[in-house]
Amino acid sequence: MSDRIFGGFGLALAIFYIWAASTIEDSFMVDVVGPRAFPYIVGSIVALCSIYFIIRPDDEPDWPHVHAFAEIAFAAAVMFAYCLALPEFGFVFSTTIATAYLTWRLGTAPLWSLVSGVGTSVGIYVVFHLILGLTLAEGPLGF
Repeated sequence: MSDRIFGGFGLALAIFYIWAASTIEDSFMVDVVGPRAFPYIVGSIVALCSIYFIIRPDDEPDWPHVHAFAEIAFAAAVMFAYCLALPEFGFVFSTTIATAYLTWRLGTAPLWSLVSGVGTSVGIYVVFHLILGLTLAEGPLGF
């Protein structure tokens, strides 16, 4: 039953997505394909996959216990807090904390989680900001 519910939500999302893509206006510089082609393709693929879930569901899964759902909810809350902290504290600090927490919850030792967080945030900062010249959120220290 859970696959059918998932398929129903996916189908509703695909229908809404295709409808929203149909409202995209053409600009004066239109190529042969047009701006709606890619959203139509994505929406169609989502719709087909959702119909497959509705028609051929798998056996009922073994759902995780409440503790696992709480872990998932808290990880989502951390990602939401990351979005809020990004403009206030900057990319490097916010990404370090979020990455360190998430890797720790995935089973890494706390010290290695912190090392992973620092390495990830500094690595992304170097590649995207310093090398590619993209703008990332600046914190009070300027990075």
